[in-house]
Amino acid sequence: MADFEAYQEYQRIDDYEEDSPPGEEDLLIHVPEGLRDSWHHIKNLDNFFTRIYHFHQKNGFACMMLSEFFELVQFLFVVTFTTFLFNCVEYDVLFANRAVNHTGQSLNLLDRSKVTLPDAILPSQQCMERIQGNSWIIFLLIMAAIFWIYRLGKVICNVLSYWEIRQFYIKALKIRMDELCNFSWQEVQVRLISLQREQQMCIHKKELTELDIYHRILRFKNYTVAMINKSLLPVRLHLPFLGDVVFLTQGLKYNFELILFWGPGSLFQNKWNLHPKYKRAGNRLELARQLSRIILLAGVANLLLCPFVLVWQVLYAFFSYAEVIKREPGSLGARRWSLYGRLYLRHFNELDHELQGRLGRGYKPAARYMNAFVSPLLAVLARNVAFFSGSILAVLIALTVYDEDVLTVQHILTAITVLGVVITITRSFIPDEHMVWCPEQLLQCVLAHIHYMPDHWKGSAHKSETRDEMAQLFQYKAVFILEELLSPIVTPFILIFLLRNKSLEIIDFFRNFTVEVVGVGDICSFAQMDIRRHGNPQWMSEGQTEASVYQQAENGKTELSLMHFTLKNPRWQPPQDSSFFISHVREKVQQDAQGGPSPQLLLSEAPLCTSLLSNESATTAPDSLLASVLAHPVLTAPGAAARSRHCASSSSVTSAAASVLASLPSSQQPHAGRTSHHHHHHYHHHLESATYHSERAVANSMSASDSKLIGQSSSALLSEFASAEMSLHAIYMHEVHQQKFQSQHGPGQFQPTVPMRDFADSSAPGSQMHSTHTASLVVPTPLRLGGWMEEEEEEEEEINNSSLLDQSQTSRGNS
Repeated sequence: MADFEAYQEYQRIDDYEEDSPPGEEDLLIHVPEGLRDSWHHIKNLDNFFTRIYHFHQKNGFACMMLSEFFELVQFLFVVTFTTFLFNCVEYDVLFANRAVNHTGQSLNLLDRSKVTLPDAILPSQQCMERIQGNSWIIFLLIMAAIFWIYRLGKVICNVLSYWEIRQFYIKALKIRMDELCNFSWQEVQVRLISLQREQQMCIHKKELTELDIYHRILRFKNYTVAMINKSLLPVRLHLPFLGDVVFLTQGLKYNFELILFWGPGSLFQNKWNLHPKYKRAGNRLELARQLSRIILLAGVANLLLCPFVLVWQVLYAFFSYAEVIKREPGSLGARRWSLYGRLYLRHFNELDHELQGRLGRGYKPAARYMNAFVSPLLAVLARNVAFFSGSILAVLIALTVYDEDVLTVQHILTAITVLGVVITITRSFIPDEHMVWCPEQLLQCVLAHIHYMPDHWKGSAHKSETRDEMAQLFQYKAVFILEELLSPIVTPFILIFLLRNKSLEIIDFFRNFTVEVVGVGDICSFAQMDIRRHGNPQWMSEGQTEASVYQQAENGKTELSLMHFTLKNPRWQPPQDSSFFISHVREKVQQDAQGGPSPQLLLSEAPLCTSLLSNESATTAPDSLLASVLAHPVLTAPGAAARSRHCASSSSVTSAAASVLASLPSSQQPHAGRTSHHHHHHYHHHLESATYHSERAVANSMSASDSKLIGQSSSALLSEFASAEMSLHAIYMHEVHQQKFQSQHGPGQFQPTVPMRDFADSSAPGSQMHSTHTASLVVPTPLRLGGWMEEEEEEEEEINNSSLLDQSQTSRGNS
């Protein structure tokens, strides 16, 4: 096991370009004397590039600062309004339970309709007396004030730092604020790379690459994705009556990152360097004990803060969702991608907007797949409950139309509201009578966008077990809200009783899978997308990888991430091993396309294929490309038996995907390592030209109403075709993987799950890993998680928090 032993120590590797950040500090430094408007030697490139990215994604300085301002106002409103409701309202008067008011007028006990809101509000002096007489309320208000002042300080820092970023966009990148929304991130990134050649933002390297920028923006995110991929984080719980579930919320994720990345006592001495003591295997046991103590302290702190956080979660949920639930009760039945799902489905080196766009395209196919599963028993009950509730509601509405005085009857409005909610909920259990049952094709359509799914889902799309596992990635909003409300209670116990037991495995993971890239700093080795180090031979990298089972990324994440990054960044030139893998995939595509249907035939079937897989016609050429590939097996094997159709379908999908991919220009262009800028320009022009012809071919097969495609910008159109090409690659690589796996193990056989602990324990000095280990890790079944903030807002919060700790961490590391 020489390969495994070579991975026992932290590694330093050279980038294929020079680079290095040995002492980065805070924001940016201007070179004086004649270069006032130039940006040289930016010390903290991680924060700098991240702020540039968020500045672009959040639409500029005005939008960002207005959002920050209203967050402060929103917090003040929640605190003051809640205090007012608890201390300044006379509810007996409001509910007309007693005839006392504060207006000086006397009320007749029978004349309750004359009670007004001012009657139920206490005078300000009496209200203040109530607040001052409650020490618990005063304590909570003091805590809220401290937190608000802390947030105000962060907002002021953000104003100053993002004003600097605004100046950078205008003066260095030559992008005016009124034009910012017209630039894609790729275009901004091109200007950043060009600016490096002129002004040396990073003094340790002559040129920046796209991967350098991604590594700095996603340094910690890539570690988290890798830990989820290797089943290291303890997000699986075994609950009575529920079995194994995966619980991951924003609060729990925040604690993971606080402990591991940027909090006091974290593994990183600053934002770009792992602490040297974690790079050596000799003291791994002592480091594991230290980490265990830090986790224990974090768990106890969470336990002490649990009541305050829980109160805030309940209040925030109430103010955020009460009106929405009343107006649209069915919104709780809507679905969203869980936080676990976002991490499980995320590629290495995939930015937020790329992930959001990909999952957004997969939302409707995933919803159709989930809605295809209905319970006949629940459907019968739902129809009858809806009938009885609707009958009563119809009578009440008719009575109120006839005489509006009916509304003054006690609880009549409550009854109408409850009956409406009951009808809305029961309708969600009644299946669409026009729905066609084709789960395999629907799941394949989902896979085209999400790019990852467990091996055992293949051929089992019709099973409830598969649906339940998919529900853990794609959960109900009601489940998300419930998990977030339970998070303050559950998080301390996960930290104390589960994460502490993973301390040694975490230490081993960061040592074994951290590499120092010259010019970038310490990054997760999986983020290098190195096929030789982390490839899986089951995913078309056989003969190209030296990785042991412990070193392999699961579910083909290395291979799919490499293809995704290459397609999204066509100017990027991968290293030799990665280029060889990309060329190998494209050669295999060309071979499989020989026996496949012609692209013209597939495109001519596009409208019919689209109608088979969706409720509405495709509106773009990339959508039609996908639809023609996904539904082609349905058209070519309509009368086959179930088993033979499945086999034919797999082969047909593979050949159809290969045919379309082979017709695209990027599949005909081998990635031959480092090439000149002239070749870059030629390739980009060739891609645009071929994309135009592909668009024309698809447009000819579509209706005239789809001509709005022509109005799209060139950059947006190229991005859409890159996404479609990646979807085709995902389908193709999954089909080839399934064929290869079944040929070796037979149908119905899957790789057993191997706990990370089994490998981590063997990494101790003197231990050995037997070469007979052939099992591969399988990512556990995920449950839903949630978060109150969107992904970008959450990461911005992390950046702000880490910025405040940078100076103290740097001084600690220097000492």
